[in-house]
Amino acid sequence: MRLNLTADRGPMTLGQKLWHFSWFFLLLLCVIAGIGFGMLYSAANGAWDPWASRQAMRFGVGLVLLLAIALTDIRIWLRYAYVLYVLVLALLVGVEVMGVIGMGAQRWIDLGFIQLQPSEVMKIVLVLALARYFHGASLEDIGRPGFLVFPLVLVGAPVVLVLRQPDLGTAIMMTMTAAVIFFLAGVRMWKFALVGAAVLGALPVAWSLMHGYQRRRILTFLDPESDPLGAGYHILQSKIALGSGGVLGKGFMHGSQSHLNFLPEKQTDFIFTMLAEEFGMAGGLTLLGLYMLVLVFGFAIALRVRNQFGRLVALGVTGTFFFYVFINIAMVMGLLPVVGVPLPLISYGGTAMLSILIGFGFLMSAYVHRDVRISRHGTSEDD
Repeated sequence: MRLNLTADRGPMTLGQKLWHFSWFFLLLLCVIAGIGFGMLYSAANGAWDPWASRQAMRFGVGLVLLLAIALTDIRIWLRYAYVLYVLVLALLVGVEVMGVIGMGAQRWIDLGFIQLQPSEVMKIVLVLALARYFHGASLEDIGRPGFLVFPLVLVGAPVVLVLRQPDLGTAIMMTMTAAVIFFLAGVRMWKFALVGAAVLGALPVAWSLMHGYQRRRILTFLDPESDPLGAGYHILQSKIALGSGGVLGKGFMHGSQSHLNFLPEKQTDFIFTMLAEEFGMAGGLTLLGLYMLVLVFGFAIALRVRNQFGRLVALGVTGTFFFYVFINIAMVMGLLPVVGVPLPLISYGGTAMLSILIGFGFLMSAYVHRDVRISRHGTSEDD
């Protein structure tokens, strides 16, 4: 499909782009990240090292990337969406060949200055690739079954590679985000129902292909008290910490479960539990309120954007952020199995932090260039 990348207006100047940029949204991200720095400082028993200082440095780098991406013409990202997808897919293949093993999984590539986790970046790049494909597609096109083969391949290739690492949580997130974009692009509900029925039918096969620890996680989720000192230890300690925080919490750096090292992975997957123990239900609801503002802003941007590509990118990035928050918090509360999904902008982790901020860079690019029109049919709208 040939695309005409001509807008109905001339190119924006840098000053105009900075004027269109939402500085309030950037401040909101800084507030959330600041909470994360504070919790990492507490997790280290009142020390900036080893977590809070590194997280702050990564956040600074991420902000630079966010601004650079946001100020780049959104039509550039449309043009190179597939290129970025292929590059990150190649990195996923590279993980299979020369990946670094950590915590029992092979998910990272050592670049010297950072250990990159390509699966985190793929969550964002997949949104770009799908938005690029569905941009310009009519409802008649989407109604043809053959039209959906290519985007299904776009989703299936990284999901299979991520499952081999193994990383079930990331694979689920990519699939759910892709489903959101498919739905928003106009794919009919009966097709989702057909895929859902196929997935249910394949569950016995999927169960047999799971690693032993993955099956134990699911069984522990169903009955965590069956192995309180083994597979069920994480979630039981998480529930104790959540409950002990009460309404207002025990105070900053006074969480007994976390500071006496009963709570595992307190700086990564279970950091929300530590926050709730120290600041109680009030602190947890405050963070959820800030997250809600981010989600509302993302949806508002999607409604404001005048081109399909930017609209799908905005909704895809917002959906990805929602799944980060929902899965992590449901996981630490025992509502979902433990699948290793970090809490965005709060949990310690370099690639996750950078990929989230890169995603918000694309969201801001859609917002800054919200009045740019890109024809769906490959011709200028002035014709």
